[in-house]
Amino acid sequence: MAEAIYVGGLLVATPLLDDPNFRRSVVLILEHDHDGGTLGVVLNRPSDISVTQVLPVWDPLVTGPPVLFEGGPVQTDSALALAAVPSGEEPLGWRRLHAGTPAVSRLGTVDLDAPPEILQGEIAQMRIFAGYAGWTSGQLESEIAEGAWYVVDSEVGDTFYADPGSLWRHVLRRQHGELAFVATCPDDPTMN
Repeated sequence: MAEAIYVGGLLVATPLLDDPNFRRSVVLILEHDHDGGTLGVVLNRPSDISVTQVLPVWDPLVTGPPVLFEGGPVQTDSALALAAVPSGEEPLGWRRLHAGTPAVSRLGTVDLDAPPEILQGEIAQMRIFAGYAGWTSGQLESEIAEGAWYVVDSEVGDTFYADPGSLWRHVLRRQHGELAFVATCPDDPTMN
């Protein structure tokens, strides 16, 4: 039986998932519709491309590291930005995620065509993702049933985690029971 997929939840790649796009990835679900599919962004794949190279006007608002993140294999030539607001206000150029979880209640997408000045001082943290992860209706549920993903709750610091390279282990380590032990799985299981 598949676990519940919901906006604001995390998909954590199991050690069985060896697709290079998603190996050891942590995906934040941004949209989920049983009929329309699921959309999310990979939180732990910083690229080597600085924000100043691609979207220099947004660089002052980006939370470190100041690089584009590889959000997923779909539409990698487009950018999507997530930002957290410090209060319950909804500033111009920012749209709240429709999620009922406190961990992402102040998280939303940024209109990158808007002038950055309107969000200056209005957002607390921001990251820009090149591309996104997408699944058609039923596809993600099938992958979960096959053992490719764990579905877990997100916490406030996950989206802008300071050390993205260790986010996969960090998220697994805080889980209950046997799932926490998965964090100790070596990068190459054959070396175990």
